[in-house]
Amino acid sequence: MAAAAGPWLGGRAAAAALRGLLGGCLWGVPAPAPAAAILSCSARGFCTAAGAAADMKSYLWERYREAKRSTEDLVPSIMSNLLNPDAIFSNNEMSLSDIEIYGFDYDYTLVFYSKHLHTLIFNAARDLLINEHRYPAEIRNYEYDPNFAIRGLHYDVHRAILMKIDAFHYIQLGTVYRGLSVVPDEEVIEMYEGSHVPLEQMSDFYGKSSQGNTMKQFMDIFSLPEMTLLSCVNEYFLKNNLDYEPVHLYKDVKDSIRDVHTKGIMYRAIEADIGTTKPWGFKERHKQALPARSSDSPVQRTEKYICYAEQTRAVLAKLADHGKKMFLITNSPSSFVDKGMRYIVGKDWRDLFDVVIVQAEKPNFFNDRRRPFRKVTERGVLLWDKIHKLEKGQIYKQGNLYEFLKLTGWRGSKVLYFGDHIYSDLADLTLKHGWRTGAIIPELRSEIKIMNTEQYIQTMTWLQTLTGLLEQMQIHRDDTSQMILQEWKKERKEMREMTKNFFNSQFGSLFRTDQNPTYFLRRLSRFADIYMASLSCLLSYDVSHTFYPRRTPLQHELPAWSDKPPAGDFRIPFTQGVAQAK
Repeated sequence: MAAAAGPWLGGRAAAAALRGLLGGCLWGVPAPAPAAAILSCSARGFCTAAGAAADMKSYLWERYREAKRSTEDLVPSIMSNLLNPDAIFSNNEMSLSDIEIYGFDYDYTLVFYSKHLHTLIFNAARDLLINEHRYPAEIRNYEYDPNFAIRGLHYDVHRAILMKIDAFHYIQLGTVYRGLSVVPDEEVIEMYEGSHVPLEQMSDFYGKSSQGNTMKQFMDIFSLPEMTLLSCVNEYFLKNNLDYEPVHLYKDVKDSIRDVHTKGIMYRAIEADIGTTKPWGFKERHKQALPARSSDSPVQRTEKYICYAEQTRAVLAKLADHGKKMFLITNSPSSFVDKGMRYIVGKDWRDLFDVVIVQAEKPNFFNDRRRPFRKVTERGVLLWDKIHKLEKGQIYKQGNLYEFLKLTGWRGSKVLYFGDHIYSDLADLTLKHGWRTGAIIPELRSEIKIMNTEQYIQTMTWLQTLTGLLEQMQIHRDDTSQMILQEWKKERKEMREMTKNFFNSQFGSLFRTDQNPTYFLRRLSRFADIYMASLSCLLSYDVSHTFYPRRTPLQHELPAWSDKPPAGDFRIPFTQGVAQAK
C-alpha cells in the first residue's frame, strides 16, 4: 500500500538514522542495557536496589536525551527533501506511453468549486428539511463550517455517530462525534465492545449503508455539507432533549442533499454565477500558447462558486496535440456541463472530445446493461433514434459501459480514466474492465504543504523516534523503568493529538489515523493506479512518462536501500527541489 505521507515517513534514510540513534539495532529487536546501567554494585560485590533504580533512571533518560538530540540533527536533512504538492503519485506502475484514450469525470475533475458552493448546498438542504420535511425552524440557526468534516468518514446510521476508521476497521479514538461533540473514548469502547467495527457492519462496496450494513462512508467531496448538516441537526435534537429516530434523520438529510442536485438548485446557482462574469483573453489567462480556438473566450475569474479549473484546456490541448483520444462521462446534466465547459475551456470544447456522455448515473453506468444511449440536441431535447455510433461533437445521455465498449472498442489498459469519487468513478473500471485509473484528490495539495512545514517534520520525526524508543526499552520491567515509560507514552499520546490537529481539529488527516492508513487510503490504493491534486499536475510530465511506485519496506523487510531521489535534475517534479530547478 502506497503511503500518502512525506518521503521521510517510512523513508530509508530517516529509518536508518533512527535505528542508529536507538542503538544500532533492528526494529523489533530490543537493545539490552549495559550491565552497569542495570545494577550498581559495591566494591564487595553486593548490589543495592536503590543504586540499580537510580542507574536505570539515569540510563533511560540519557537514551531519551540522545534520541532527542539526534532527531534535531536529522530534521535539516529531511527539510532538504520535501515533496512537491503538484507531483503525481503512483500506487501501481504505469506508463503513459501505453495510454491511447483518456477519460474524465466533470465535477472536481475538469472543474473545481469553492467552499461557497458547499455553503449553498448546506443552506438549501437545511431549508428543504424545514419546509418539506417539517423539521424545527430553529435548525436555520446552524451555519456551514467548512473546517468541521473531512472526506472518507463513516457514519453509523443507527447511532447517529460520525467517525474516522482505519484500514483495519479500527475506530480512531478521539475522532468520534455525536452531533458537534466528541464522544468519550470509554463510551465508544463500551458501545462497540472495543474499537473494531466488524465487516458485516461496515459500508457496502460503494460506501453505502444497505443490505444490513449500518455504516455509510462519505467519499464524495459534495458530501462535506451533508456530514455537517447531519451533525448540526443531531446536535439540535440532543441539546433540546428531543426524542428522534436517527435512521429517519439520516434518510431525510440524504434526500434533502439529493434534491439540491436533482431539483437543479445547485446547477442554477452555478450557471447564474458564470453568467455574471466578464470575458477576457484566453492566452492571457493561461499565459501559454495553445491551439487556435473560437472567439468565445473563457471569462475572468470573478465567480463565486467555480474556484478554479487549473489549466483544464491546457491539459486537454496537450493530449490532443499528441494524438490522444478523449471522452467525458459525468452524472451532471447536459446544459450545466455545456455552460461550465464553455466557461473553463471555450465554445469549441466539444472539438477536444471524441465522446461526451451526461447524466450517466455512475456507478450504475458501469454495471447496468439495459439502458441505451440517447442523443441530446443543442436545445436539450432527447431524440428517440437508435444509437449505432458515438459521434464526435455530439452529447449523449445515460447508456451503459458495455454498449460504450462495443461502440468505441476502447478496452483494457490503453484507457486511463480520471475521477474524484473512488467508488463511483474508479472501482468498477479497474476491477471489472482493466482500465487504468487516476484519482483526483484536491486535499492532497494542502496536506503535503502541511507535511512540508518544519513544525510538522520536527513533531513527526520525534514522534517516530519516541515510538521506537518505547519499543526498544519496554524490556525493562522494573517499577522505575515502567514509570518512565508511562511518561513517554503520555508524551506520545499528546504528540499524536498535535499531529491530528495540524490537518483538522476533529478528524485529522484524510490519509492517516495515528499510525495506520485510513480506510479512505486503503480504497484509494486499491482502485487508483495514480493520484494527484488536480489534472494540471499532468502538465509537468511527458506523455511517455512511466510512474513507478516507491518501494516502501514491509514490516519484515530491512530498509537497506534508499528511496531518496538520485542526485541531479532528472526533470521529474517529485520533490520540491527538482520542481524548482525545473
